[in-house]
Amino acid sequence: MNSWQTIEAGRQFHDNWHIDAVSEHLQAVVEGDIKRLIINVPPRHMKSISVAVALPAWTWTIQPDKRFLFASYASSLSIRDSVKCRRLIDSNWYKQHFGNCFELTGDQNQKQRFENNKTGYRIATSVDGALTGEGGDIIVIDDPHNVREAESSTVREGVLEWWDQAMQTRLNDPKTGAFIIIMQRVHEQDLTGHILANDTGWDHLCLPARYEPEHPTPSQSSLGFVDPRTEDGELLWSSRIDEKTLSQLETSLGTYASAGQLQQRPMPKGGTILKSKWWQEWDSDHLPEIEYVLQSYDTAFSTKEKSSYSARTTWGVFKKHGQINAIVLEMWYDRVNYPELRRLAQDSYDEYQPDAVLIEKKASGQSLLQDLRMAGIPVLEYSPDRDKEARAHASSALLEDGRIWYPADKRWAKDLISICAAFPTGDNDDIVDTCTQAWLRLRKGWFITHSEDYDEDDEPRPQKVAMYG
Repeated sequence: MNSWQTIEAGRQFHDNWHIDAVSEHLQAVVEGDIKRLIINVPPRHMKSISVAVALPAWTWTIQPDKRFLFASYASSLSIRDSVKCRRLIDSNWYKQHFGNCFELTGDQNQKQRFENNKTGYRIATSVDGALTGEGGDIIVIDDPHNVREAESSTVREGVLEWWDQAMQTRLNDPKTGAFIIIMQRVHEQDLTGHILANDTGWDHLCLPARYEPEHPTPSQSSLGFVDPRTEDGELLWSSRIDEKTLSQLETSLGTYASAGQLQQRPMPKGGTILKSKWWQEWDSDHLPEIEYVLQSYDTAFSTKEKSSYSARTTWGVFKKHGQINAIVLEMWYDRVNYPELRRLAQDSYDEYQPDAVLIEKKASGQSLLQDLRMAGIPVLEYSPDRDKEARAHASSALLEDGRIWYPADKRWAKDLISICAAFPTGDNDDIVDTCTQAWLRLRKGWFITHSEDYDEDDEPRPQKVAMYG
């Protein structure tokens, strides 16, 4: 790949058959043989470079009048690849070989949009970006879903609505234009799932990280493509993503995320997210050597019978085989008024002396944050960036990896496990929230406690940072 050092200077290029397969299907789109193409491929497997960077640059060497519209879930990603594409076209290597085909125009040469003197252009936008008056001969959707938000039905359905109502009319010529969607699977009802369930007129190139002879959505290619792998579990790109690297990634992501992002077959939502069998039993009379204590709160407004609970869990963090582990030390939930909540929080702090108290900034949690901070308690504000189920999926990898423990002789601990296993269909998701927000913090691998000293903006100054591998 002669352009590689221009696109990714200093990095080694690992050729592989899947890159050829993607390229052959993209060429078929440009030549008009394929008009609807879905490519499902794991992250870090050259998908954006192949489609968003190399495709327009190659196409303009033979069809410089071709007009491209690219969209990703975030404008920053779309612009990133637009810049890479423009740099490739501006490179000495490209001009030396293809400089006689066209020239970039000076009056329309921006990060989001650049044109050539043969009427071709490349536009970069996002799923929520303005599209008024814009279209393309080839429309490319590169990762329409943010992995962190894919479990949110509201966000995910917003993407599907954008596709159905906004993008379907953006081809410059519906008879000759083409759509390309390239993405990792993130949910059963993501854009790939939505299209495959409602439209049979698409070529589908499915490239799981490990070969599965009985994959539920195998490639359906009008070019006759057949996955050349024959052994169950055979890797997609072993020269770059070897067994050790892929196994580590699978452990980090957990079963649910791995099934979608790596294997391109998102698991159904049936069954539990936080499985009981993943909890580890601590059957010793003595706790492990605790190096850090974290309390986690989810609070409510009301004491009415049908209202949400205020809830708390306390976690002892310790090292085992060089990795972060945590054991639950206590669980509490009840419907209480704020004065009682404030008193119970102080009592619990006095008893466990946590290094940090994590409180979701909602309902009475905002008042609790302020009051505990004034009392000199090291509080940490938590503002969720996704819904409850998405947080559970994101945090489940730590549980699945066997790093969350419970004391075997505590009845309340087994109740906690049952409550988590019943989520999201159970009736006490407040206590689950305290677990998942604590586990998400544990996954970061670092913890900050705060002193009683505050800066001029009334923000706590960091007192110490504890690092765990």
